[in-house]
Amino acid sequence: MSETPIKLLLVDDEEDSRRSAAKWMQRKGHEVTDVSNAAEALSLIQRETFDVGIFDMNMPGMSGLELLQRVHQEKLDIEVIMLTGQGTVETAVSAMKMGACDYLRKPCSLGDLEHHCFRARERRQLKKENKQLKAVISRARPAASLIGESPSLMQVVKMIEKVGPTNKPVLLQGESGTGKEVVAQAIQQASHFAENPFVTVNCAAFPENLVESELFGHLKGSFTGATADKPGLFEIADEGTLFIDEVGELPLSLQPKLLRVLEDGTMRRVGCHRERRVKVRIIAATNRDLQQEVDAGRFREDLFYRINVFSIQLPTLREREGDVDRLIDHFLPRSFRIEQDARDALNRYPWPGNIRQLINVIERATILAENFDIMLDDLPCEIVNYNQALPGRSRTESTDSLHAPSNASPYSEMLGDARFKLDDVVRVHVEEVLAKEHGNKASTARRLGIHRRKLYRLLDRFQNNANANKETNGECREFVSSCGSAV
Repeated sequence: MSETPIKLLLVDDEEDSRRSAAKWMQRKGHEVTDVSNAAEALSLIQRETFDVGIFDMNMPGMSGLELLQRVHQEKLDIEVIMLTGQGTVETAVSAMKMGACDYLRKPCSLGDLEHHCFRARERRQLKKENKQLKAVISRARPAASLIGESPSLMQVVKMIEKVGPTNKPVLLQGESGTGKEVVAQAIQQASHFAENPFVTVNCAAFPENLVESELFGHLKGSFTGATADKPGLFEIADEGTLFIDEVGELPLSLQPKLLRVLEDGTMRRVGCHRERRVKVRIIAATNRDLQQEVDAGRFREDLFYRINVFSIQLPTLREREGDVDRLIDHFLPRSFRIEQDARDALNRYPWPGNIRQLINVIERATILAENFDIMLDDLPCEIVNYNQALPGRSRTESTDSLHAPSNASPYSEMLGDARFKLDDVVRVHVEEVLAKEHGNKASTARRLGIHRRKLYRLLDRFQNNANANKETNGECREFVSSCGSAV
């Protein structure tokens, strides 16, 4: 046990016992301040730092318990040992609930008192170290990041900054995949609950008969399969935040229970008659129109108004101008590159699945990409086809004209001419298209209607046969040039 001197505050209206204890502690090398009343003690604690306070339970004016309560309410940094000559179990329990670290009956050995003071100081030091570690972990923990700078997203950020420091319920509304859980985490990190639990539950993920047990817990034997007591998510999230996703899916029979917790903080486990009190901030989310659900009788009106104290409407990805590029750069691994055609296609797509769909597309593209280069062919068909179908795009028109039959094609006159082999015609055609696409192999492959890998194999084959076919290739190019038509 550490022998470092303890800074003590001794509060007792009995002068003889107080002076005796103070002198003994001082002889042991401790720094002791002794006062005869709680009001003076409170003033000292508010101005100075003490390791341990020794409070007599019964004093005229403000009692030791009342002083302890003030210390607890004002969150003053001191560990408290309660002393009493008329102790009962009830007073001991009350003192411990108010934050006392120990409870001793008078008269007590001064050696025992010193021993308990050492233990109290160690507890104070552990709490201090724990708080410091939490701060370090909090700084190291990745923050909930809202990626983008579009005006619609900046409006959401402003609302988070306003509602975050409060403890009011928040309702997040928006299409599926717009990032409601990320916004909920950002609200929690902006609140006084930032270091406390953040618990998530999706009401659509559980059968109706298990949602109640998941939220409120159950007792052993309360239903078939309940083999042990289980705390609910409200208890786990106590003093923190509970994020209820898809709250519109909550069964109508359970909505009064949720309303009760929101109104007075009380709840009961399934099969239990004893009420438990919790302090939980609720953030709810839905992709439904809850007002329509209320009108249809599927959602309680009183619960709707209770969770809708502060509402945030999340914008869809297609409403966030310029943010797709930022999201691509955020979610794309650093070792990968994305060609401009693919990036343009992603920016033009309307994203019905929002950010979740974009993440899925990027992950898929990183699997298909060769040499860490993501090209248009690596994107899903619905994105490629959507971009090709857009009106007014010269590239699409060029692609269509490429595949459309044309009497003016310079290659039509080469067909059947024995001077030219099939490889010669293919090679000239591929090289002409490649030149028109400024060497972009992905665009060339797309215009030719072949996969990029097949284009690479063709180019390799042409390179290997270049010397053998040099003369024929020259004649072929002269013929194409004389035709005077572009491919």
